[in-house]
Amino acid sequence: MIVKTLPPNSQPTEGETLVTEVVPENGNPALVVRSPKLIIAQKSEPETTILYNPEEIREHYSRRPLQVLRRIIAVLRPTLSLVFGLWWDSRRGINVKADRRRAVQLRDLLTKLGPAYIKIGQALSTRPDLVPPTYLEELTRLQDQLPPFPNEIAYQFIEEELGAPPSEIYAELSPQPIAAASLGQVYKGKLKTGEEVAIKVQRPDLRERITIDLYILRQIAGWVQTQVKRIRSDLVGILDELGDRIFEEMDYIHEGENAERFFELYGHIKDIYVPKIYWEYTNRRVLTMEWINGTKLTQTVEINAQGIDARYLIEVGVQCSLRQLLEHGFFHADPHPGNLLATPDGKLAYLDFGMMSEIQPPQRYGLIEAIVHVVNRDFEGLANDYVKLDFLSPETDLTPIIPAFARVFADAQGASVADLNIKSITDELSALMYEYPFRVPPYYALIIRSLVTLEGIAIYIDPNFKVLSEAYPYVAKRLLTDPSTQLRTSLQNLLFKEGKFRWNRLENLLRNAKKNQDYDFNLVLDQGLEFLSSERGAFIRDKLVDEFVNGLNALGKNVLHNFTYVLRERVGLTAVNETPGATVEQQQTLEHIKRILNILRETRGFDPVQMAPQLAQLLVNPGVQRLGQQVTNRLTQKAIARLIRELLAAEEVKSTDRSQLERPARVSLPVRM
Repeated sequence: MIVKTLPPNSQPTEGETLVTEVVPENGNPALVVRSPKLIIAQKSEPETTILYNPEEIREHYSRRPLQVLRRIIAVLRPTLSLVFGLWWDSRRGINVKADRRRAVQLRDLLTKLGPAYIKIGQALSTRPDLVPPTYLEELTRLQDQLPPFPNEIAYQFIEEELGAPPSEIYAELSPQPIAAASLGQVYKGKLKTGEEVAIKVQRPDLRERITIDLYILRQIAGWVQTQVKRIRSDLVGILDELGDRIFEEMDYIHEGENAERFFELYGHIKDIYVPKIYWEYTNRRVLTMEWINGTKLTQTVEINAQGIDARYLIEVGVQCSLRQLLEHGFFHADPHPGNLLATPDGKLAYLDFGMMSEIQPPQRYGLIEAIVHVVNRDFEGLANDYVKLDFLSPETDLTPIIPAFARVFADAQGASVADLNIKSITDELSALMYEYPFRVPPYYALIIRSLVTLEGIAIYIDPNFKVLSEAYPYVAKRLLTDPSTQLRTSLQNLLFKEGKFRWNRLENLLRNAKKNQDYDFNLVLDQGLEFLSSERGAFIRDKLVDEFVNGLNALGKNVLHNFTYVLRERVGLTAVNETPGATVEQQQTLEHIKRILNILRETRGFDPVQMAPQLAQLLVNPGVQRLGQQVTNRLTQKAIARLIRELLAAEEVKSTDRSQLERPARVSLPVRM
């Protein structure tokens, strides 16, 4: 395609927008995009992509002061009323940070100001470093809903984007939109080929309205960031991140690509359904996708009436979210009830792929480590996780933060992971982050939004549902089987403290991991042996060999002790000396090993019938042979050491006896007075 700007070589006048026409090589117009000139960019593919570029936006609006001034006045008029109210409340001694009435007023104000402010309010609802807890809670209720715009405009956009009137493209189209949000509205339709579809059409002048608001807010954020020392976060960076995300949401081709990528990564998961995108009827401002006949997960009565287990679908959603957040990193950032439907055949369907985000591997592994530290009450480790995850700068003094974490989780002390609640933990952490020098990365804000929303749906369906309880088996499985260096180091730190092996931690991991449907005995056996026989597993291998030898030693001592006891009781050989049994520590190690063997026997994939060929394969495995050699060498060393000790002890006894025999006898003589 060829991109040309109309009119040629001219600058738009005040209040105008440029019309960029995308023309195929045959010369027939195919797509019209209305936007400020300097936001148009050329993709490497034969299409244009409209990108958020703050510098070019600034250059564009710096030449249009009257247009900017008009928008500022329109925004200031209702905003000053709220600001004055907050000031007056503070003068009267009211704690405005905890005033729910003012928080509700802020939510209503953002809704009235339009799409950009609705999106900003939704973003602020996940920023505990910027917003007090009371306002956070109210902003989470901010509805992304506006009145619909006229059908005539929607039909015009369909014709401009797809090259034909709606009547020529769709066999049916609902007379009114079935939903209207801040960025667009949705119609139900049917293709000429008979498939039912959902048609999303973008709002008119959306890009221009959002662009000017982002420009104004970015200037304000830059000023606040330099003048208000209390603000620790990068406000300009946060707005730029939001701008990137909104511009992606306004590009329906990008949303379609998100849906297809989501299907490729997660469509294979049992009972997950992702709708199809009809690309021949999709463009920048119009998206046509498969219509999903389904019921919102929160409509439990209707779901149960269809014979569908809503709780099971929530479990499916949690497992899918875990893979999104911790495995592939590409996740749905807006899983509200309207975007999660129960289909008539009992599957969980995801909708609306405009708000997606991505987490890089270091952050994914860091989140797994943080979950493990929370479960095991390791608050020092948790504080260091927050440094690695870029919540705290490396030079931050963690001394007051570690006990603060302990206070946050004080109610959960002594409780199992099943008793932890993401929402309550998040609320506590929000207050903590507002008090201490935390800076919340954008990816984390979207993760919390996703998890808290999902947990809210889950609790609505089942008040006893605990997302972390469902999540920890997956985390345990990843920790035991993931080959990454970071998680192997985390596993080592979890299992060893001051050089001592913590058997209870391994038991807990194995017990939880076996609950995960993807965890298999053969998987953990193969990967465990591969790791232990490698150089990376040297430290854990050496320590495990020591512990295993201690267990065998304890078992041998117990067997010998029991044998001598029975022999003495049954035969009456009093000359048989009682052999000392295992020490308390050795006995505890032996009990741990027994419990772990029982857990492994209960693990999916364990089959005694197949153990013989598996053992045969293991015996020829070089790694297993090295491990066996280490155990044999260590046992031999212990046996020789014990023999030497006994010989030295016997020699010492003989020396003592000889010295007593050679000592001259003392004779007592009577004393005369």
